[in-house]
Amino acid sequence: MKKVVVLVILISISLCSYAQQDTGMVSKKLDTIKVGSMNILKSGDGKPIDGRGSDTLSPSIDTIKVGSITVIGKGLSQGLDQVVKALESLKSTTTMKFDLVKKKKLKKVSTNWLIWDLGFSGYSDKTNYSSSSAQNFLHDQGIIPASKGDYALKGSRLSNFNLWFFMQRVSIASNVLNLKYGLGLESNNYFFKSGITYVDGTSPYTVRSNTAMSKNKLVANYLTVPLMLNVNTNPTKGKKAFQFSAGISGGYLYSSRQKQISNEGKNKVKTDFNLERFKASYIGELGLGPVKLYASIAMKPMHQYGLDQRPYTVGVRFSN
Repeated sequence: MKKVVVLVILISISLCSYAQQDTGMVSKKLDTIKVGSMNILKSGDGKPIDGRGSDTLSPSIDTIKVGSITVIGKGLSQGLDQVVKALESLKSTTTMKFDLVKKKKLKKVSTNWLIWDLGFSGYSDKTNYSSSSAQNFLHDQGIIPASKGDYALKGSRLSNFNLWFFMQRVSIASNVLNLKYGLGLESNNYFFKSGITYVDGTSPYTVRSNTAMSKNKLVANYLTVPLMLNVNTNPTKGKKAFQFSAGISGGYLYSSRQKQISNEGKNKVKTDFNLERFKASYIGELGLGPVKLYASIAMKPMHQYGLDQRPYTVGVRFSN
């Protein structure tokens, strides 16, 4: 039936073209019209030429009959097959492109759930160890004054673990410039090379320990809210595009402790010592796809007094 419809359209176009080109040669009672290699026959009484009165298509003979009109042409069936296939292919391609446009419709708000980070925690020690506050923070020094070495960290251990409950991105300008924010938990572990020990009290301080320790770490956990400006270089690619973010975060210290393991056993003290309750940091993110690099550095020292140590983190972020 598709071939018949296509043929009727072609016949109409051919007849109009033929009439325009040479109207003086065709009469109203013309029974035969030749268009190229195609002959169009019509009986004078308006009845089908073979009297069958039905539309037929013979695969062996290039003849098509539509009512009282019979069309004979060399290669007609094959030509119509190609036209029908071309039309069907055009329809399929148009439908695919339309579906693709619908799928790529960009969302103004997108949310990622349960993102986690794995990396390193450390701090930039800017303490002036010649000051009285720094020396007083280390008790029972003996003849060796306090120095940066007393608080040196092991840098070879994974020490930063973060879990973000969600990260949400809101488009500001065409999904290229976005506002990104979230909520999560940060866990920073500081592994000391020495046996430095925090002593809690009304005025917390530190002492040196002569006991050999296999593990000596200070842990600081924060409830954190990040706020960043995000740039997505190709919004149509979504999360697969290259993108970067920069901003700030605010954290609240909800727990902290020092854990030591030696031949004498395990020792764990849960308290906030003299750590600052609130932490503000500069943060950044760089990535292509679901895996990103992240970094942060605190604006202020992590201790209330004694030491000027600015925490930082760097690592890999995994998101869906």
